[in-house]
Order: sequence, then structure tokens, then C-alpha cells
Amino acid sequence: MNEWRYAYHANCWGPLGGNAVGVTSIAQLTYRTFGDMALAAREIAAAGYAGIEFFDGNILDGEADDHAALRATLEETGLQLVAVYGGANFIFGDILDEELDRIARAARAAQALGGEHLVVGGGATRVSGLRHGDFESLARGLDRVVTIARTCGLRAHYHPHLSTIVEGPEAVRRILAMTGIGFCPDTAHLAAAGGIPAEMVREHADRISYIHLKGWRREPFTFTPVDEGDCDNAAVLQTLKQIGYRGWITNELDLWPDPVDGARRSLAFVRGHA
Repeated sequence: MNEWRYAYHANCWGPLGGNAVGVTSIAQLTYRTFGDMALAAREIAAAGYAGIEFFDGNILDGEADDHAALRATLEETGLQLVAVYGGANFIFGDILDEELDRIARAARAAQALGGEHLVVGGGATRVSGLRHGDFESLARGLDRVVTIARTCGLRAHYHPHLSTIVEGPEAVRRILAMTGIGFCPDTAHLAAAGGIPAEMVREHADRISYIHLKGWRREPFTFTPVDEGDCDNAAVLQTLKQIGYRGWITNELDLWPDPVDGARRSLAFVRGHA
């Protein structure tokens, strides 16, 4: 029997965006879902999941009162906070401390709420293109994220993402050779960038202690529940069994007309391949 636990990201319960204050204040530039996170948690629990992941902006909303509302929601639903997701540019030295301060706030929030994982994406793509030293700057920033997470009793993970300087297999290989951070594959983003997610999971098995599964359709481009599309999540699950992966598998879906339907379908698919 695989020692897998299943979580779902709350990002499908409303439009995705960021904190507009971050346009002029880097320290406030968080991700967020503009929706009812209590409703998301109730419906995720009802769909059969044991854990939940939030964006940093949604979890930081409760800083002033020690996250009282989110604590109550987690207690009501019985869900465990598994991870918090944030990101940064990482390559611009003048703003790096501001970005890392924001990540540290999210990590402390996750710690306060019993979280296990801190996941970050990023490595900005410049208008002028990749410059010498950008990967090195990203790696140094990610190593500082590792320290932040460790201080808060969390595991830190890097999440490659379309539109950053780390998308496909070669870029993933390059950055993982330069930093000690864990690798959180997002199967849809890896597939859309030209990778074969199952092969990348096998190649970097020793760096994976947390994973995001998501479906992806090539034409027209869209993300889907994990049971459809052009990303072979069945092969990923088979590979996870072969490498002896233990821990949380978090299904994720950026936008779907019926988020509960997407959550249920994705969980049924993963359980069917466990």
C-alpha cells in the first residue's frame, strides 16, 4: 500500500491574481485567489481530501489576528494545512531582501498553522532575455529560502513554472545542480514546457518530497483535472510508486467551471492509480 496522502490547492475557487499593492511595494506582492477560502476548504474536505494548500496572499490575510479565521476553518473541516505557495523574481538584487521578507512571513504563517511545506516559483524572465548570472542569482535566492523554511520547521521546494527562466528539463537540471532546495514538480507545467514529467520525476527522485499533479491540454491550451488532457499523470503515478515516494500528493487546477467536479475527478484518478 502506498504511503500517500492527498491534498488539493484552493486556487480554483475564484479568479487568480496578486496583491495590487505589490506594484509599488515588493514586500506585498503575493499570489491570491479572489474567492471564499472557507467555502473552498469545506468543499475540498467534502470531496475526500485530507489536506489543503493555499497561496501566500490568502494565508497572510490573517496575520493581524493570528490567523483566527483560517484556524477555525481548518478545525471545522479537519483539513491539514500541507503547504503554502509563493514566489519571487529572485534575480534582481535590489529587491531580493524585500521578496525574502515576504516569503519568511508566509513561512511563519505556515508554521503557526501546522504546515509542512513551503513552495516557491520564480526566476524572472527579463524583457531583454536571459543574462549571465541570472541562474546563479536564482540559486542563491533559493538557498536562502531553504534557510527560511528550515528555521520554521518546513521543507522548501522549487516549483518550475511557465514564463520563468526555469521551464523545461534542461533548465530544471541546471538549477537543481546549483541549489540545495527540493524539487516540487508540477506535471502540467513540465509537460507544457516540453518535458516528460514521469522521466523528470525519476531523474530527480532524490530531490522530491512533495509534488503537484495537474492536467494540461495542448489545443486549445488549458489546464484540466488530472484525468484528462495531454499530460500523462498515470505514468507519473506509476513512477512515484517505483521510486517509493511517500508523502503528500497535491492535485491542482487553476481554473475550472465546477471546482468541486475537478477536485473529485482528480482524486478519483489518483486513487485509481495508487
